Amino acid sequence: MKKIFFTSLCLLSTVAMMAEGYQVNMQSQKQTGMGHTGTGQKLGATSIHFNPGAMAFMPGKFDFSMGTSGVLSENSFVHGVTGGKSESDNPMGTPLYFYGAGKISENLVAGIGITTPYGNSLKWGDNWDGRYLIQDIKLQTIFVSPTLSYKLNEKLSVGAGMVMAFGGVDLNRALNLRPLNAAFPDGKVNLKGNTTAYGYTAGIFYQISDKLSSGLSYRSKVLLKIDDGDADFTVNPAVATLFPDGKFASELPMPSNLTLGLGWQANEKWFFAFDLQMVGWSAYESLDFDFASNTAAVQDSKTPKKFENTMIYRLGASYTPTSSIVLRAGVYYDETPVQDYYLTPETPGTNKVGSSFGLSWLLNDKLSIDASLLRIIGQERKIDTHLYNFIGTYNTSAWLPGIGISYTF
Repeated sequence: MKKIFFTSLCLLSTVAMMAEGYQVNMQSQKQTGMGHTGTGQKLGATSIHFNPGAMAFMPGKFDFSMGTSGVLSENSFVHGVTGGKSESDNPMGTPLYFYGAGKISENLVAGIGITTPYGNSLKWGDNWDGRYLIQDIKLQTIFVSPTLSYKLNEKLSVGAGMVMAFGGVDLNRALNLRPLNAAFPDGKVNLKGNTTAYGYTAGIFYQISDKLSSGLSYRSKVLLKIDDGDADFTVNPAVATLFPDGKFASELPMPSNLTLGLGWQANEKWFFAFDLQMVGWSAYESLDFDFASNTAAVQDSKTPKKFENTMIYRLGASYTPTSSIVLRAGVYYDETPVQDYYLTPETPGTNKVGSSFGLSWLLNDKLSIDASLLRIIGQERKIDTHLYNFIGTYNTSAWLPGIGISYTF
């Protein structure tokens, strides 16, 4: 009997698409407006994400920032053999963030960050060409990051924190039952699970001169591990015993990030920033599934992913025309970790260019309203050699508007 390896199409690899593409760029409206730079800048509580070492230079006693964005993404695929075109119908994602920090002493600052750095919805539909690979997925994660930062002197500070990651995923894909009986319609499988994982962050900040600042930050790998996921099948009753509902276990390493940042206060109105980020995607070698109930059609699997380390190049600027308005702009280039042979429609990885704009309206010396708009365009990717023999051309893009507030006192 021919084996039906539905497991070889991952439950969790969609995390990789989100990290490479959209959600990682929406952790602050101010910084999104500047191409998501921030490692070499003094950002107050927002430094919890960008560089914990810089938080110690927070000017006020307390600092808060929160906001949300809308992710309006589009994905298309043109089949390399049939020429048929499929387009995703993705629900709008709504990533959010909250940062709060307070001074314990003149040199010691404590804070907490709550972010959703990975999470979105991808919906290709029930009957598209790649339905046996994926139909739709919903991924939700919440990262909670308690953080401490200490100022060693007037130029140098360090910081570190832990990361608690709470995640949930819900995936659907069709099952081709015709190898069992040519008259059978497609079946369906739903894979669902939740997990908690841990990691850490660390950073160092140095004020080189009155106008030039620098920073180095590190976010560790976080291993998302589902030990008690649910696999639910909908199939023809005649073959139901081959597809028993049951439990599964799987895991995925979310990569480390090492970022070097510079900030330059050119004059009273202009500020420029540059970040160079290395993403440790090579930790993602394969995706393995262990099912509690194995049959001839549902078996444990080990799927190679062979992701490669990547770089992200970020450039941002801000301009302050008046005491109450700050304008921002930025651009970045994000390399894909997915090699051609291992590309799948649930990880339609492409090299991406992001361009952003933003502004802050300072209502007074404590409160500001922050907004940003990010446009992401993926480089068209044509695949003619593929692990799953699913060849064709992928295109992806997104609009991401966002709004937030910042308060310091």
